[in-house]
Amino acid sequence: MTKKQKRMLCRIIISAVVFAVGLALGIVFPDSTGVMSGLFYVRTGLLLASYLIAGFDVLLKAVRNILHGQVFDENFLMTIASIGAVVIGEYSEGAAVMIFYQVGELFQSVAVGKSRQSIADMMDINPEYANVEREGIVTEVDPEEVAVGETVVIKPGERIPLDGEVIFGSSGLNTAALTGESAPRDVTAGDEVISGCVNTDGLLKIRVTKPYSDSTVAKILELVENSSESKAKTENFITRFAKVYTPIVVIAAVLLAVLPSVFIGITSGEWKWSDWVYRALTFLVVSCPCALVISVPLSYFGGIGGASRHGIMIKGANYLEQLQKAKTFVFDKTGTLTKGSFAVTETHAIGISERELLSFCAAAEQISQHPIARSIVDAAKETGELPQTSDASETAGFGVETVIDGRKTAVGNSRLMEKVGAHADETEKAGTVVHCAVDGEYCGYILVSDEIKENSRSALSELKEMGAEKLVMLTGDREVTAKAVANTVGLDEVRSQLLPDGKLNALEEIYSAKSPNTTLVYIGDGMNDAPSLARADVGIAMGALGSGAAIEAADIVLMNDDISNLPLAVRTARKTHSIVMQNIIFALAVKAAVLILAALGIGNMWLAVFADVGVSVIAILNAMRCMRTGKKASL
Repeated sequence: MTKKQKRMLCRIIISAVVFAVGLALGIVFPDSTGVMSGLFYVRTGLLLASYLIAGFDVLLKAVRNILHGQVFDENFLMTIASIGAVVIGEYSEGAAVMIFYQVGELFQSVAVGKSRQSIADMMDINPEYANVEREGIVTEVDPEEVAVGETVVIKPGERIPLDGEVIFGSSGLNTAALTGESAPRDVTAGDEVISGCVNTDGLLKIRVTKPYSDSTVAKILELVENSSESKAKTENFITRFAKVYTPIVVIAAVLLAVLPSVFIGITSGEWKWSDWVYRALTFLVVSCPCALVISVPLSYFGGIGGASRHGIMIKGANYLEQLQKAKTFVFDKTGTLTKGSFAVTETHAIGISERELLSFCAAAEQISQHPIARSIVDAAKETGELPQTSDASETAGFGVETVIDGRKTAVGNSRLMEKVGAHADETEKAGTVVHCAVDGEYCGYILVSDEIKENSRSALSELKEMGAEKLVMLTGDREVTAKAVANTVGLDEVRSQLLPDGKLNALEEIYSAKSPNTTLVYIGDGMNDAPSLARADVGIAMGALGSGAAIEAADIVLMNDDISNLPLAVRTARKTHSIVMQNIIFALAVKAAVLILAALGIGNMWLAVFADVGVSVIAILNAMRCMRTGKKASL
């Protein structure tokens, strides 16, 4: 508990003890309840002291809010109801209202604190400093002061401050804060590393590849800080509902206090003001919408916090609400359903040697950051130095055109070969085919293969069990490769050889065909997936390997690139929505019943306290279940 919460708990305990003593005087000495008795003043003083100890801050907030034009809130309702009880002589009930209200507030504070903690843990990834090496001297500086290309030294136990490439040393990285995975990741010279991970073993030197503002840790912190700003439709509805509902019940309470008394007084001559005022005050206590106003946002916040412990970063409650209605799932292939770790598995040369073919392709692909291009470059480097290139240009969805030793070279797919007038050979083997043409003459192809992720099939099967209506894959790869992947992982539909704009057009077609009142989810990792991620109802990016554009465009990020976390994210969304609806129905049903009893004079203020504070505490405890998420978390 925080210091503030501990102080509140002490206030509640002191107030409750004073209240209990005052209440006991009335039980042990029944005569002390008489106004002429000296003990009456002691008892009344104790109950009033208990009331003020517990509720002085509520009274101050009510006055302050009224002065600022914010009249109808829970502070106003509690203040009017409790002061009214004191005025008509119900001191014990006035004090009880305030004590139990503060108990509910304490429960809320503790619950919010716990749900915030799992998200706040992510804030610990923020590096406080970077050891930058300049002219042979290591200096401790702010990470924002380190430029791209500089060398940063990370000692064992230190957090990696910026994204970069290892240029010296080998070690294990603890990625738990980012991905939720406890197993360390081994890195050595040539490996890329991301900020926020902890160096566990040896000394590392990295060359910085991104400024701090574009680093992984900066983007995650921005995501975390903004996660509570996007409200779900249910949250917005409850907020609007409370603003309309509260003035209505205040007016209804005033009418309940006045009209029956006036009517009875005129007809019978007996003016029962205290009876009907008491009923109205009870009505006010019951009507406080605390259970709804507190538990609904707390549920969504808890769901976001619970998901973050598994490396699922959700940018707002509205996306959590949208995800629970997901029935159509559209996947990218490379890096999403497959590992994105490519290897050259075959070379087919025509008119040149296989070594020359690999050398030409690698020289051209040097300018590309695509995983397939990197695998070709890595394979060629094992055989020797690469030739020099000039005037290189890359066209998305086609490939690379460049000049190598004075010869125009085109390396890419069959569409690029058609563009340069070379007839490309086709192969039915599964994998990605990279063709090469030199001076318009076709020189052969390289076959690059990618492994399917071990848990892709089980994740998609789980989505089917959860009621997914359609699983689709959109890819720029060849049809034969796409179908092989689709058959292995169990997709319903596959569309291949798509350019980036073709993916978006295909997504629009799928979107128009989905069932009403359901949502479409797109899952991808590359820069060319960014438009589709932004267009889908919910865009989910693979965080560890995904591009910055994809992560920025997405609504949810799977930080550990584990596709099995997709069903977990959906399950978390559905569990959160289920708990929200449980709380709304429960709170409204109990309040409606007690409001009727209060108006009829059957329910007293003790029952009203339960209907307000009791329902709030139950709703809060139920909402806290949203924080408990797991691979098989139940609804």
